[in-house]
Amino acid sequence: MKLQTIACAVALATGGLFFTHVVDEARAATTNTESTIQSVQPTQAQKLVTRQLATLVDRQHYLNMRLDANTSNRILDMYLDSLDPDHTIFLASEVAAYKQKYGAGLGAALKAGDLTAPYTIHAQYRQHLKEFYGYMLTELKKPQNLEQKNSYIDTDREKAPYFKSSKEQHDYWHKMLVSQLINLTISKQEDLAKQKVIKADPALAQGEDLSSEDLTPEQTLTKRYTRQLERVGRIKSDDVLDKILNSMTLTYDPHSNYFPPVDAMELNRQTTLQLEGIGVSIRPERGNEDYTKIETIVDGGPASKSGLIKPGDRIIGVSQDGEKKIVDVIGWSSQEIVGLIRGKRGTKVTLKLLGAGAPMSQARTITLVRDVIKEDDQGVQSRVVKINRDGKQHTFGVIEIPSFYLNYRARREGADYRSVSKDTNDALKALSAQKVEGIIIDLRNNPGGSLEEVSRMIGQVIKSGPVVQIRDSNGNVNVFEDNDGGQQTYAGPLAVLVNLASASASEIYSAAIQDYGRGIIIGSTTTGKGTAQVQLDSLAYGQATLTQRKFYRITGGSTQNKGVIPDIKLVDIWNDEFGERKAKNALKWDTIPTAPFKREGVVKPYLPTLEELSAQRVEHDPQFTYLETRRVLAKKTDDEKRLVLDLDQRKAELDALEKQTLDAENLRRKETGLAPYANWSGYQASLDALSESRAKMKANVRPPLPEEEAFVTEAANVLLDYAKLQRKAAN
Repeated sequence: MKLQTIACAVALATGGLFFTHVVDEARAATTNTESTIQSVQPTQAQKLVTRQLATLVDRQHYLNMRLDANTSNRILDMYLDSLDPDHTIFLASEVAAYKQKYGAGLGAALKAGDLTAPYTIHAQYRQHLKEFYGYMLTELKKPQNLEQKNSYIDTDREKAPYFKSSKEQHDYWHKMLVSQLINLTISKQEDLAKQKVIKADPALAQGEDLSSEDLTPEQTLTKRYTRQLERVGRIKSDDVLDKILNSMTLTYDPHSNYFPPVDAMELNRQTTLQLEGIGVSIRPERGNEDYTKIETIVDGGPASKSGLIKPGDRIIGVSQDGEKKIVDVIGWSSQEIVGLIRGKRGTKVTLKLLGAGAPMSQARTITLVRDVIKEDDQGVQSRVVKINRDGKQHTFGVIEIPSFYLNYRARREGADYRSVSKDTNDALKALSAQKVEGIIIDLRNNPGGSLEEVSRMIGQVIKSGPVVQIRDSNGNVNVFEDNDGGQQTYAGPLAVLVNLASASASEIYSAAIQDYGRGIIIGSTTTGKGTAQVQLDSLAYGQATLTQRKFYRITGGSTQNKGVIPDIKLVDIWNDEFGERKAKNALKWDTIPTAPFKREGVVKPYLPTLEELSAQRVEHDPQFTYLETRRVLAKKTDDEKRLVLDLDQRKAELDALEKQTLDAENLRRKETGLAPYANWSGYQASLDALSESRAKMKANVRPPLPEEEAFVTEAANVLLDYAKLQRKAAN
């Protein structure tokens, strides 16, 4: 998924916790390539939006970088990499021909709305995908040697040259096949072992259905590649447009993005906490990815009001408003199905549903009218935490802020609207009324949002002064001030939790708190997304964001690239490949003059002692010990750039890694009074059960995991230390 940004930051994480595995299935190909090539053509609206967006990046982007021959060649490189990131689909001769024919003139063509080059290249790409999947499916019918000692496959090919010949290419494809079969063989062995321990001890499943498909590795891959082969037959012009327009914008910076209509709905959902649909969440069915099931139902949405839809129902067909034929969606990805279900308020969508475990003859058809769905459980959440120290219980408030949302459309229309500043202000007042000893603002994994909202929120905890500086492409600097007339909702002890996935508005907030000395920043260095985008929602087709300004702290340093470095550093559980510092074409860090301001607190003199006390606690905390071990193991795995093509050796390497992981988990369990797992299979069964049960919970009732809560507990302890040091200094 591309980074999604709006105003000062909807910058979604492209990574996740290091132990969360996200599998991106390749886009597909069709068994009838010629008909697909002919059917995927740009519409007039798509040509028009291309012309509009190309003109805007050429004239109005922060970099003032023209769409000249040099930029055009870079766009083509970006486009080819977006289609073939591992350089395994196109041949070197084809790439050279594309560059010679299209490279220098691509920018001018896009400004003219001419999409001939990218659509021609994409047609060739789809043909190559057909060849790739066809090769794999043919080879799967043959016996494969999974014991190729001293033979390896390179897994990091981002900067590798394209193959010179089909033979070189096919040799690598064959290595891919062998490697995947080895992985699936090991996975099958582990799944059988897991099912065995569940049968022996059903309590491990915690009442969840943890069954899986009974397929051989060869059957699994055959099914997977067949499904992917079919998907290119469903590739639409929007998919091609998405690739080329984002290749153009991302050549300028990582946060100028184009969103086709379906993705634009998601962008609006993230920034307003509203979407237009039927009010369900869906995901692939466990053990059979051909089916997509309804996971949860939003209270008050069309699905809930109908009373005809239940969690666990499989979606096997969908038809849009005005269409009589129901499209069979068995084998479709969740993303594809979401694209069919979502739509404008007041329009109809028909679902063909099959109850869990029911025969196909019992499928039922339901028509719903789409409506605006308010996601109340996705906004600010507040709570209290209690910690015991020195024989006394201490109470702290926690405010979890998922994004800096603002329903600007509702506000513009004069309707009742929701905003993060309103919700946070209410939470600050409610927690203050409970006489908490301090408040922790949790901005972990917060991608950002409205600049206006973050400015208001800073004003809620400082007396007065500047909150952020913004510079445009001409060098003009605008200082945003706290303009609430000196009002301060909360003046007590404050801590802010951040991590590598805290971006943009999160960084503005934490930087201001740090610069004013208003609170203590705790966690790990933030994303480093210090740019501001204008949202282009009046384009001919879809929406876009365009970087036009850059953020600076009130002390003059940019938050761009460097991010905000915390006062108290804790273990960073994010893959270090994520973040602005590793992004392509990221803008540079720089400085401007300081804005006049008056510090409202004193933190810096206490930091050495606070760091020392925190380090002592963290060293003996079982949750942090566990996370640090997992971080080290993950880094070791990430550093491996090749895999051996020998089943026994791969299994031995994996066994060693699993043993270290299990040892880390069991040490944590022992130190927290829990019984250790007898083996890896039992541990995996429990993790699966936990994942299944949490997926069924709504966000506002899903309890934090103990390793997540450890950061909150440590932040509370830091605030206690800070208060004691201040009292000691006062005496």
